[in-house]
Amino acid sequence: MNTHSFEHELKQLAAPPPDPAARERARRAALEEFQRRPGTVHQLHSPRRWRPLGPWSSGLAAASIAAVGVAVYWLLPPEERVLAIGEPATSPSVPTYTELKHDEPEPPQSSTARAERSAITTAPPPPKMELPAVETPPPVMDIMIPQESLPASAISNATDRTRPAVAPAPPPPPLQASTRALEEVQVTGSRRVSREFDSPMAVTTIIADTLESENRDKFQHFDVNPVKRAAEEPVSTFSADVDTASYSYVRRQLDDGVLPPADAVRVEEMVNYFDYAWPAPASRSAPFQPTITVSDSPWGTGKKLVHIGIRGFDLPAARRPDVNLVLLLDVSGSMNSPDKLPLAQRSMALLLDSLKPTDTVAIVVYAGAAGQVLAPTPVREKQAILDALGSLRPGGSTAGAAGIQLAYELAGRSFRKDGVNRILLATDGDFNVGITDREALKSLVERERDKGVFLSVLGFGQGNYRDEMAQTLAQNGNGVAAYIDTLNEARKVLVEQASAALFTIAKDVKLQVEFNPATVAEYRLVGYESRGLNREDFNNDQVDAGDIGAGHVVTAIYEITPAGSSAQLIDERRYATGTDAPPRGRVAPGEYGYLRIRYKLPDSTRSRLIESPIRTRASVPAALRQDVQFSTAVAGFAQLLRGGRYTGGLSFEDVLREAQASRGEDPYGYRAEFVQLVRRAMQARGIQ
Repeated sequence: MNTHSFEHELKQLAAPPPDPAARERARRAALEEFQRRPGTVHQLHSPRRWRPLGPWSSGLAAASIAAVGVAVYWLLPPEERVLAIGEPATSPSVPTYTELKHDEPEPPQSSTARAERSAITTAPPPPKMELPAVETPPPVMDIMIPQESLPASAISNATDRTRPAVAPAPPPPPLQASTRALEEVQVTGSRRVSREFDSPMAVTTIIADTLESENRDKFQHFDVNPVKRAAEEPVSTFSADVDTASYSYVRRQLDDGVLPPADAVRVEEMVNYFDYAWPAPASRSAPFQPTITVSDSPWGTGKKLVHIGIRGFDLPAARRPDVNLVLLLDVSGSMNSPDKLPLAQRSMALLLDSLKPTDTVAIVVYAGAAGQVLAPTPVREKQAILDALGSLRPGGSTAGAAGIQLAYELAGRSFRKDGVNRILLATDGDFNVGITDREALKSLVERERDKGVFLSVLGFGQGNYRDEMAQTLAQNGNGVAAYIDTLNEARKVLVEQASAALFTIAKDVKLQVEFNPATVAEYRLVGYESRGLNREDFNNDQVDAGDIGAGHVVTAIYEITPAGSSAQLIDERRYATGTDAPPRGRVAPGEYGYLRIRYKLPDSTRSRLIESPIRTRASVPAALRQDVQFSTAVAGFAQLLRGGRYTGGLSFEDVLREAQASRGEDPYGYRAEFVQLVRRAMQARGIQ
């Protein structure tokens, strides 16, 4: 019986149930047999009478080895039928083979690491090749296989990003004693092997990594605000926004060596990530006052930028009310990653240092179901809170709505009438059990918001991040949405800016600008696309808007084209009459427009109004010059990342130069970090 017929008969046999003990014994026997084999069959030293049987004995040994190898192969479960080169045997010229253990954890692979390796994104199945033996192994190369090249079973079963399904491999070809080179490499799926090993042969590892390289993060799509004619649409209305999630997500992508998705870039959140020296109000009764500056646009000759800056009143530590805080932590299987649940646990531990001993903390978790881990506990019992945090482990599906409902129930039972009642949700945003519809969750959050319990959202991780869900919950829960990519970002949000995250000083903050068609031909709001409001919403106190926390800084930028400028993008209407025609003498010629701000105090249901003209002679005070220039650089950078539709000839080099010149005082190094992000974006775009 030859080797091929032997293999054919083995294939017809039904594989017996896996027996771990038998499998281990067979594996060890195969390894011992391999190690006993001599380096070269032509150097056998045996008595002369056995020499005529040398070829028969060699063939018998080869057949025995093949039989043992095939038997070991079929004893293994399909997902473990993978051979890898192991440690060399006693003879340096003979490789040994050992079994890969698939239950070992895989270290996260950044996009930078994958980009630094040679990647072939479209290639036919590799031809048979012989790899010569070398003294030292070369670097291992990953070859990216496109998804359409994978077996159908490997694609349909790969539902878990961290553990994609592996298609069963065909039986390996029989080993021949005279062959020392690897004849062929089979692609068995998208599993990434984390073990490193030495081999006396040159080895090329082929990994179908398309499923892991997909970016499955989801963001709400929006179009960039268009240019509008002041004579036709003179009024612009939008909600305040203090979120910063976009900036930290963009930073993570650039740190990984890739450009972020366009919809992940929200200009206002990029700009508002930084602190600016807008003047602070003197009293909580008037929680903020606007600062308006007018400067030339760096990306549009003949155009100007109008900065509107707001700084919220910062509560002294002695005047901060007590906090009733419920930590709602996602512990589902999708959070099983070092940058998700473990980072969330460490972030919550940092938050405890920002609270008073009399504040209370409760912990609710959710996976396939929701449960209470810790009843409301005073912060002075810090160790009990830390122990509860440290006991959490990920697993199961994501019943996010059930967790939110339970958190609201717990917050309601420990409600503080004169204090702050807030839920802090830490999640990757993937809700797949229970209420999964955004509108239904929005209604739930709105009802509880009206009862005085607010909701903030901290996003974690990538590959499964649902930004649109985090934005919906935070915006309608009178909270903030932040993205935590590092422990330093957690420290910034939960320690340095803890007052802003916890203590609301003004709610439903709306801004409205009416432009003067006599002095402004065109205008464009830079960013805030997802925060636009109807004109009639401004005076309607039933319409929800953004909230501002203690010490929060909000910056909005308009690009305007003065009347008569050659930089106009929209031609004048030939038949403009009546209300379409630019007014004459109806508005003071010394004003570009008029700013109105509406807001409510935290315990009020009626809004207050702040008004201020935008004067044509307004300039940039010396004390604010660096802040205006730096915020302009950030706005330009964000627009370039989105495609630069209205940035003219602005380049990344221009942004870099402007940011470096306006760093100013930078106690935490955030502005220096931004300069490095611009450089990384240039590298990702292939700009040297």
